Amino acid sequence: MDTTPDISRFDSAYESGSAPWVIGEPQPAIVALERDGWIRGAVLDLGCGTGEHTIHLSRLGYDVRGFDFSPRAVEQARANAAGRNVPARFEVADALHLPGEPRFDTIVDSALFHIFDDVDRARYVRSLHAACRPGALVHVLALADTGRGFGPEVSDAMLREAFGRGWTLEELRPSQYRGIVGAEHSARLGLAAGTVVDEPAWLARVRRA
Repeated sequence: MDTTPDISRFDSAYESGSAPWVIGEPQPAIVALERDGWIRGAVLDLGCGTGEHTIHLSRLGYDVRGFDFSPRAVEQARANAAGRNVPARFEVADALHLPGEPRFDTIVDSALFHIFDDVDRARYVRSLHAACRPGALVHVLALADTGRGFGPEVSDAMLREAFGRGWTLEELRPSQYRGIVGAEHSARLGLAAGTVVDEPAWLARVRRA
């Protein structure tokens, strides 16, 4: 995999309004997880972006926080929550060095795992483990290597390898990730910029030992 993108790339995408992962609503796969009863306790929306999942879960009464490395993302997430009159909580935080003691019962990762290179992926999983209480669940929605190159992609083997010792992989299944085609993807996908697409993804459920 290519090197983990620098934070400036994400800040620029948020500032320009060109982030293809900002769809103005929560991912259908994450909505389904909540509907099916897989979200519980203290929740962390990691790599929260503009806050759609944190806002959705806060509105439903969950104890949830949204963390993102990009200050621009957190600014927009707070504005989005205020605009919807939802008391959602957001913090700027580094996913590779999550702060504090184990305190989360559920962590939602929507399109974060797949941005990391091999070295940072291992650091990320260690950071997740430190942030989780024993028995906590981590849900990972990541673009699959069966896709069309909408973004960084990972294989099912990469997920299985990443969540080895200290974890139990309870489920790994095909899913979909919704995005908006940007200028950089338009020619590759043969679609007009602004088109909403549902790309192949993996949805993993892992439990901290």
